[in-house]
Amino acid sequence: METIGFTENQMTVREAVATLCAKFSNSYWQEHDQHEQDPKEFHAALAKDGWLGIALPEELGGSGLGISEATMMMQTIAESGAGMAGAQSIHGNVYATQPLTRFGSREQREGTIPKIISGEWRTCFGVTEPNTGLDTLRLRTLAQKSADGKSYSVTGQKIWITCAQVARKMMLLARTTPLEEVKKPSEGLSLFCIDLDRENTPGLDMRKIKKMGGRAVDANEVFFDNYPIPADTLIGTENQGFKIILHGMNAERCLLAGEALGLGYAAVARAAGYARERVVFGRPIGANQGIAHPLADAYMRLEAAKHATYHAARLYDLSQRTTTEGGESSKIRQDAVGVAANTAKYLAAEAAFTACERAVLTHGGMGYAVEYDVERWLRECLVPRIAPVSREMIMNYIGEKVLGLPRSY
Repeated sequence: METIGFTENQMTVREAVATLCAKFSNSYWQEHDQHEQDPKEFHAALAKDGWLGIALPEELGGSGLGISEATMMMQTIAESGAGMAGAQSIHGNVYATQPLTRFGSREQREGTIPKIISGEWRTCFGVTEPNTGLDTLRLRTLAQKSADGKSYSVTGQKIWITCAQVARKMMLLARTTPLEEVKKPSEGLSLFCIDLDRENTPGLDMRKIKKMGGRAVDANEVFFDNYPIPADTLIGTENQGFKIILHGMNAERCLLAGEALGLGYAAVARAAGYARERVVFGRPIGANQGIAHPLADAYMRLEAAKHATYHAARLYDLSQRTTTEGGESSKIRQDAVGVAANTAKYLAAEAAFTACERAVLTHGGMGYAVEYDVERWLRECLVPRIAPVSREMIMNYIGEKVLGLPRSY
């Protein structure tokens, strides 16, 4: 990977994480994918070397680096052969903790974040609901405060919750004021950092979803039925959860863009290697422009998306070093971060899809074979195209925020 334009910290992260990832062969990821097994050994190795705290404060046991370095880590993991599954196994631990770090109380931060960094606890993000999808502001999961104000009772359903089966904590976005009682849908939402107590507390049920993508990490439906949570699990101010959660969403888009890049670069490298070695009609298939040109095009798309991705990550980090509350200037900064992060996610996801599809086609029939990995990467590359926000919604966002077009939804 070209080092020009990257910081010393980013390249140090890339080298160290690549060394760690080299201990986990492609067969490790093939087996965990086929058997739908969580890569706990990989997670433990990252925790042991301190990588789970890459973008978390030093005083809490983290490295104190930024989303720029975390994005590099995610790209490197995916590019190593681990794919989206490897990156997604720690994805939530990196971005879901950003709102907690910024808005949580001292007790919340000190009681939770060090255990996530050490690997003792894992976390997941509870936002999406089956009846709202991308219409997040209209979610219905309700957290009702008790009469004495000491607890909330949560009722509702979440879906596509990654790693819920192995998570101890969930960052939960829920309504503390019913949708019918607010002036704007963005009001009345609150963010909580809750325990997922599967044994001792009634009212919690999880169901694993069978899916096409990376099967080494679980995706789930999570049901709450008057599930009790303490009042001190509330992060920040009640009914201000949507503003708080935006800090995690932009970070997630940067990380996901990095993961998509890693997947794409891995696919192009594997396809190029196969094209150099596969001989048909007396010469390597890579000598044919019908093979070489699509791969060269895929590589250039990844390069363009890479610049957009690290530009977005830098903007995000800069925005976190200055105050982001109150004042028109802070609003402009956050809008700029949102535009850059969404652009990066879109471009990287599209580039990864192109690369993975062409890698399978380069392999021909062998592209279907598990041992060549490209079929797994093609399945996984659909994730960044769909989640956490679709291609179409990103184009809606850019059309409205950048081009000044009327809102279409």
